[in-house]
Amino acid sequence: MALTPTTTTTSRATSRPTESTGELQERIRRRAYELYEQRGKTAGHEMDDWLQAELEMAHGTSNKIAA
Repeated sequence: MALTPTTTTTSRATSRPTESTGELQERIRRRAYELYEQRGKTAGHEMDDWLQAELEMAHGTSNKIAA
């Protein structure tokens, strides 16, 4: 019995199907900065803010921010 290689494809889901990676990163950056401001601009939580912003974008739960 010969094994046949299979090809799997993966796709990255974004909150907007036509949104480019650069646009998504910009939205994440803005949301992470909002979180930083809400914390009183205290340093040391940059990664937490970024990961929280990514999570919110993935689940579509972030607050809308002014452009």
